[in-house]
Amino acid sequence: MAEHGGSHGGIARTSRERTASERQADLDRIARYRALEDEIRTRVAASGDSAAAVDLFHLTSKLLRLNPEYYTIWNVRRRSLTSGLLSRRSAACSPSRASLSGSRTATTTPPSASSSSTSSTATPHDQPSPTAGRSGTLVDDNDGKKDAELLEGELRFTFPLLLESPKCYWLWNYRLWILGQAIERLPTAAARRMWEDELGLASKMLTKDQRNFHAWGYRRHVVNQLESPALGGSSMVEAEFAYTDRMTRANLSNFSAWHRRSKLIPRLLDERGADDLTRKSFLDQELGTVNQLLSVDPKDQSLWYYHQFLMLNLLSPVGRPTITPAFSLEDRLSYIMREIEGIKDLLESYEDEELDDDDRDAVKQIYKALLDYTLALCQLEGRQPDGQERELVAGWLRELRVLDPMRDGRWTDLERDYGLRG
Repeated sequence: MAEHGGSHGGIARTSRERTASERQADLDRIARYRALEDEIRTRVAASGDSAAAVDLFHLTSKLLRLNPEYYTIWNVRRRSLTSGLLSRRSAACSPSRASLSGSRTATTTPPSASSSSTSSTATPHDQPSPTAGRSGTLVDDNDGKKDAELLEGELRFTFPLLLESPKCYWLWNYRLWILGQAIERLPTAAARRMWEDELGLASKMLTKDQRNFHAWGYRRHVVNQLESPALGGSSMVEAEFAYTDRMTRANLSNFSAWHRRSKLIPRLLDERGADDLTRKSFLDQELGTVNQLLSVDPKDQSLWYYHQFLMLNLLSPVGRPTITPAFSLEDRLSYIMREIEGIKDLLESYEDEELDDDDRDAVKQIYKALLDYTLALCQLEGRQPDGQERELVAGWLRELRVLDPMRDGRWTDLERDYGLRG
């Protein structure tokens, strides 16, 4: 019997026994983490003045560098800012007192053994004035720019943490809170500059990971704020639509970019004052683009999602923003039948071929689209499938049972609903 637990590519998997000094170093790091956590808990429980808030602020910097997922510490940091560091302009912006009493929860998990020891570099406690610097430390400043420098310092403090943990909810939430403070406390022009810089950050994060849904949601929120009266904003829909163009061209499988595009289109057409002919031309162009992309990669679910969005404008336009509100029933039926025929042509390219896994995924998506659109067409016309349609639907369902057995219940229900079960 082989002595190793397995191999990959002919290379034996081995494990190295950790030395006593390495194990002790891990225990020391955990002990320091727990001591820091306990010190913050003690200081939160005690009442204090603004100087105490400054010390508490320093402590949160240390702990959050070690564990940015510790959401309660972000709440403590907010309270430190509003109770002793930021100017007292608005009582409404003070968060409720963060609770650190009771037992530790899963969010207090100490850093792993692999955490860099440099993350625990001490932040000085003896800085004289409560204005944040580049790394979350405090520097002296007594002029009227204190709030702006504090808020900008907080954004700088969280930036490297965000690069290390780009899907940490609490980091994104905290940055939004800081930017909200900018709206409340700073002149409109200064606050707007911070929000515009944040839009650049969101774009940078999406360059690193084009499908990071946290960054996409964050970008939408930032754009909404930049458009708002609070920041002297105006519509950015044209620029955002152009951005989805760039992102979908860079990655056809970017579901978030297609979703964003679908949400922008009704507003885009309204703001352009598009007439009926322009709207019809727009729909033709979007359908033509997505159909061309599907002919290249018919297994891509994000492309089928966008195709379905366009089809819903034809299949179910009532009660939703629509691209072509003036389309008659005959217009919609003509478009739907044309799309169904085009998808059937796409299916024919796979006939008489031995399918690999990618091909099976593509054919599955094609059958689903044919099934959904054909049945929706019948419903739109207020009738049951005719004889030829029933034969086609029954055949598609048989294929889907093989290709997508996880949805067997759905296929059974459809067979029963349309009287196709023997």
